[in-house]
Amino acid sequence: MGNTVAREDFEWVYTDQPHADRRKEILAKHPEIKALMKPDYNLIWVVVLMVLAQLTAFYLVKDLDWKWVIFWAYVFGSCISHSMTLAIHEISHNSAFGNSKAMWNRWFGIFANLPLGLPYSISFKRYHMDHHRYLGGDGIDVDIPTNFEGWFFCTRFRKFIWIVLQPFFYAIRPLCINPKPITRLEIINLLAQLSFDAVVYYLWGVKSTFYMLAGSVLGLGLHPISGHFIAEHYMFLKGHETYSYYGPLNMLTFNVGYHNEHHDFPNIPGKSLPLVKKIAAEYYDNLPQYNSWIKVLYDFVMDDTISPYSRMKRHLKGEVKQD
Repeated sequence: MGNTVAREDFEWVYTDQPHADRRKEILAKHPEIKALMKPDYNLIWVVVLMVLAQLTAFYLVKDLDWKWVIFWAYVFGSCISHSMTLAIHEISHNSAFGNSKAMWNRWFGIFANLPLGLPYSISFKRYHMDHHRYLGGDGIDVDIPTNFEGWFFCTRFRKFIWIVLQPFFYAIRPLCINPKPITRLEIINLLAQLSFDAVVYYLWGVKSTFYMLAGSVLGLGLHPISGHFIAEHYMFLKGHETYSYYGPLNMLTFNVGYHNEHHDFPNIPGKSLPLVKKIAAEYYDNLPQYNSWIKVLYDFVMDDTISPYSRMKRHLKGEVKQD
């Protein structure tokens, strides 16, 4: 249980990410994919229903014993919360209202953020666009762990703790790797969230507030859905930077498992990514893929050759434009 992993640094690569070239190639061969580059208006109603479901849950748990509050926070609240972060991921790509109404998407993202309890939506949008443009970019892509994470979380037990604490690392990492000036929208996101949290506490008390916050922390930590954090870009096979997952949890996560397809076509909503895979099957069927996020979590902890260092990292060339 205490064996250290072999890797002592990231996998530095000196080539561009593969997604831009594959996108051009696929569009040349399958131009019909362009028809999928449109908003998913159903996303609006799904998000509204998810917010209402959490509001109902806040009311229902307010008088439960603490053991049941904790139980439902993990069994139900965590699933809704993690799913909502992936709805916010969709909204960050303007999938709700389209690129022509970018601000509508930003306001809707702030609304979707409310039942998470912690301000997230606007900052996520700013950093996530960098992740797509500069995948693995040193000092830019905050999806890449810090050197401290790679160095310290190098045993099975420590990797397990790293998974449990993932929401904290995702929150702190941008401040260490690529801090950005706070924007007006981020302040609005913060004030809206604090006001919502205060209303939840005033109406339903500490148990509902705990359920809200615990669901977010638990859902983004040691949880089956959290396997996608590791499955997406951690290098289980040398030379492969992005991996897709085609299992049933895609139904709860807006098809974020179709991750090669998503990076190839970030302007296509998750709902349509299975169609991308079907149309361009010759490009995706033979790429490494997963069928279980739970197994990804297990393998990450138990495989002594895998650690937070198991990521491709690249020095960026030319001008870097960030949000």
